[in-house]
Amino acid sequence: MILVTGGTGTLGTHVVARLRRAGRPVRVLTRGNHPDGGLDAGAGGGVEYVRGDTVAGLGLTEAFAGAETVVHLAGGAKGDDVAAQNVAYAARSARADHLLLISVVGADAMPIGYFRAKAAAEETVRHAQVPYTILRAAQFHEFVARTIAPLAKWPVVPVPGGLRFEPIAATEVAERLADLVLAGPHGDVPDLVGPEVLDVREILAPLTGGHQLHIPVRIPGAIGRAYRGGDNLAAPGADRGERTWAEFVLGRGVSASA
Repeated sequence: MILVTGGTGTLGTHVVARLRRAGRPVRVLTRGNHPDGGLDAGAGGGVEYVRGDTVAGLGLTEAFAGAETVVHLAGGAKGDDVAAQNVAYAARSARADHLLLISVVGADAMPIGYFRAKAAAEETVRHAQVPYTILRAAQFHEFVARTIAPLAKWPVVPVPGGLRFEPIAATEVAERLADLVLAGPHGDVPDLVGPEVLDVREILAPLTGGHQLHIPVRIPGAIGRAYRGGDNLAAPGADRGERTWAEFVLGRGVSASA
């Protein structure tokens, strides 16, 4: 049995569907009530939903009972380091055979709280005394659509110099995660990023046709230096997906109001 935290999110929904297509029973830990009352016939059937909270540490003993593999995908703006501690303890107590963590590219390099929490989560998993796999991925196309695409409706856009992304399709990350689950523990595996390195201008171009005024601005301090140095980008040897940002925009009908 595979337990998936964050199994109702953007990434988790795709992962659960792929695991079910592979014929594996899946239990999803969610903070809310599932509308189907616990069992879901979707994604090939056989998905059980249980309530729990990885940050608060609630409901984990019951949820993790009998889990051979734990896929920790739940995350948020804060508390990922605490959640990893709770998940690692629960996985070890349940005698799980495999603990898989999704992290972010640049976790140990970017001087931002979110990245530091991810780096701390990685260290927790590495020392959890449970065979593990850690996959770092770039930001999803959906994240870029929510955070940067709305700038396309601005007549003038401030463009931070050196701010670049390697957006990846969530479906491609889910495919890799499902493969890693089925393959067993692999430790730290190569980063997974999108096929392109894009700055803000290039991200907005498919939405504006390039007809927009950009004003360069400088991100100050250590964060600016990190972005200009590409600390949030994958190192050589990373694996790259195939679906481009422009293809995502075309396929999803992303607009400035996304």
